Amino acid sequence: MKLTKDRNPTSMRKPGRESALDANALELFARIVQAGSFAEAARQLGLTRAAVSRRVAAIEAAVGVALFVRSTRSLALTDSGRRLHARAKAVREAAEAARMALKHQRGQLGGTLRISATTSFGRHLLAPLLARFQALHPALRYELLFTDRRVDLLREGLDLAFRITDRPPEDWVAQPLLRFAVRLYGLPHLRLETPEQIAALPCLLLGQHEDPRASLWLGPQGQRCEPMLQASAWGSDMESLLALARHGAGVVPAPDFCVPAGDALVDLLPGWRLLVPEGEWVQALSLPAPGASETARALVAFVRAQMANAGDS
Repeated sequence: MKLTKDRNPTSMRKPGRESALDANALELFARIVQAGSFAEAARQLGLTRAAVSRRVAAIEAAVGVALFVRSTRSLALTDSGRRLHARAKAVREAAEAARMALKHQRGQLGGTLRISATTSFGRHLLAPLLARFQALHPALRYELLFTDRRVDLLREGLDLAFRITDRPPEDWVAQPLLRFAVRLYGLPHLRLETPEQIAALPCLLLGQHEDPRASLWLGPQGQRCEPMLQASAWGSDMESLLALARHGAGVVPAPDFCVPAGDALVDLLPGWRLLVPEGEWVQALSLPAPGASETARALVAFVRAQMANAGDS
């Protein structure tokens, strides 16, 4: 049987011609038309005029017709060029819209951040700031782990951790956010002159404290006092201990950011603070580059700025 020659024009195209008329080529063609000349298009695109001319020649070779009527003074379209431009313009507009959307998306952060924080810091200070940041970036979501247990940052897949520590782990980027003091709080009718008097009071202590324990208090002039603390209640939730203190169940050592101005509880030993092993700094811990996400870095910068402004006011 005699084979007939395939006269389908598309089957006769040389390899590579389709790639010369892809979306990039169509956008380039439309931008040349918009610029009005090869030279102006080259300036706008950051190319040489010769490179633009070669690209146009490849496009014309792909379609098999001339697209431009060239002259020394102007650049006009042929009939075929005008027909192709109608489609190329739509490609250019779609590409520009996509670039604008990506630019907007970079400004409007999104995705999900897994965040760990100590319970007290998370509830009292971090939560309001997270709400403000999310209002600026509505596409952003949070998975929150507020706990006083020591979490394994990498094993639990966290993006950010807000931890009380003066000795952050070396393999994470640490940014100090807030220096605080642990003070003794109770109802105003309780009057103390020195930390030694704490030993006679029921104490509400964070952690496990079935047996009396020594404590170290530092005074405003550097005085040191080491009273024994006997817990009448203890546990892992500072909020519960503060609630007990508000109901007159005892005194509670707590970070100063847990007791806002106007609270029923007052500082019973002004100028004195309890020294704790973890330290006196809240630090933001994040992955080192390139693992850290842009969103996590932006959130840390926002929290730092907000806390700095609050400290100045």
